[in-house]
Amino acid sequence: MRLIQITAADGWRGHEQKIIYLYESFRDFNMVEDQWIVCRNDSIIKKVALEKGMKVLSYDFKSEYDLKFAKELSRLSNELKADIVFMHSSKAHTLGVLSHLFFGLKAKLVLCRTMIQRVDSNFLRKWKYNYKGIQKIICVSQPVVDVLKYAVKDHSKLTIVGSVIDIHKFTKKEKNGFLHKEFNIPPDYKIIGNIAAFAPMKDIPTWIKAAKVLVDRGLKAKFIIIGEGPLKAEIEQMIDENQLQDHVILAGFRTDIPQCLPEFDLFMFTSNNEPTGGVLLESYACNVPVVAANAGGIPTVVLDNETGLLAEVGNPVDFADKVELLIHNPELQDRFTKNGYEFLLQTGTKEVISRKMFDELQEVLTPHGK
Repeated sequence: MRLIQITAADGWRGHEQKIIYLYESFRDFNMVEDQWIVCRNDSIIKKVALEKGMKVLSYDFKSEYDLKFAKELSRLSNELKADIVFMHSSKAHTLGVLSHLFFGLKAKLVLCRTMIQRVDSNFLRKWKYNYKGIQKIICVSQPVVDVLKYAVKDHSKLTIVGSVIDIHKFTKKEKNGFLHKEFNIPPDYKIIGNIAAFAPMKDIPTWIKAAKVLVDRGLKAKFIIIGEGPLKAEIEQMIDENQLQDHVILAGFRTDIPQCLPEFDLFMFTSNNEPTGGVLLESYACNVPVVAANAGGIPTVVLDNETGLLAEVGNPVDFADKVELLIHNPELQDRFTKNGYEFLLQTGTKEVISRKMFDELQEVLTPHGK
């Protein structure tokens, strides 16, 4: 298999990390004959991929309707004799379709979809999801499949391959107290953490309200959020209004997540529309117990009362109740972390996910192979 993975994303989130993981796995396990990442010139994924010695072809996309680039994509793909163009963003999806439709792109098109969002809002969006040249749409969870069914006529094209993390990056499992020292947290205080972009779907306001409830109940804990985003000013104002300046710590964007995460005594995740939540799998890798929202694809990775506790979406009191239940119960924590780690090994490692993804891509090349 000769594979092009294409994304038009500028930023760095779980999907971009997934592209890197897949490239590494396909290379390290000798699954593909050759592969390339096609991305924007000014993107973070270009920088990361080049640092890792990957084959990168970068361009300036003017828009998702950039016909000049769509023509170039066809030329490039045909020249490289690519078997599959694997599209990882909405703009890349459009460019791939245009390249196939107007400029003779010979490679088969496969789309990766991670968002729980209706795509039948207008004719053009619905049309590109039903474009006949797309052989398969690989989704990260069942809720993503369910929402696409409103737009995609041929449901047989929809399939699921879950979230992935690199457990070899998360080898630290014991606390050494460095977050306590960095933020001057008393040693007898617990750390309740979250790692999330300050964006609407992460529902940080519910997280702040749950922290307020727990502070008012007298829980000896500090609350740390690692992340940045467009709602930062709103979150800071909310912290001030609830007089939580001494209790909530905004740690900003950090590159040392594998070191930070094991310092959490509990991970509280309030996201209200998460496809799965790779950070929850990272928590399993670090033996950190989880309380998460019963929303989107989260219940596919947090099995209630088996690998963690699920709380009602947007209900800070329910989150606070579940946090108190778990934070004071070491036996329950131990059971959840053991079950969570086993769940991760069975469903979310690079080895597991890359094999599943390769099988799905290979089926496109050999559709009657089953």
